[in-house]
Amino acid sequence: MDVHSPPSLSQADDRTIVGRAADGDVRAFEVLVRRYGPLMRAYATRVLGSNDETDDVVQESFITAWQQLSTLTDAGVVKSWLMRIVSRKSIDRIRARKQHVDIDDFEQEAPRAHGPERIAEAHSREAALSRALRAMPAQQRQCWVLKEIAEYSYDDIAAELDLPTSTVRGLLARARKNLMREMEEWR
Repeated sequence: MDVHSPPSLSQADDRTIVGRAADGDVRAFEVLVRRYGPLMRAYATRVLGSNDETDDVVQESFITAWQQLSTLTDAGVVKSWLMRIVSRKSIDRIRARKQHVDIDDFEQEAPRAHGPERIAEAHSREAALSRALRAMPAQQRQCWVLKEIAEYSYDDIAAELDLPTSTVRGLLARARKNLMREMEEWR
């Protein structure tokens, strides 16, 4: 490699990539897709409860991002911006189905190294978590999923759910307290 050649596009920081993509550079946008697509897919799968619609939601999210990239005022927050888009698209898809997210629909594979007793324990723990989440008020559950699964900040959750940040903190505190109480036997 020539010491004077520029670093590859895939190694560039988000600000550079976003700037180039906003100027119409498709290769730069492809870097964003490769960089954040897996995270967006994992989040959409969790929210939607299955893989059936995940690819469509992520693809729709990237189409929206491409169309609205020029509106992003701070290129350094592209990750949270993309996650907000996929979150909205996932929630819109759920609303369109008029169903609730059921965490039971998403089974996590147990590591093969564990025996049947570990697998049964993991399934029991997942079932207990599902019951605890279903029993939780909707806003508490939404805050918890956005914080713990999507790794949103308090401010991002507040913006997503159109709530004050102090309300989000309170909802998360109550959600965690409820989960601790409901999951006591799994400690």
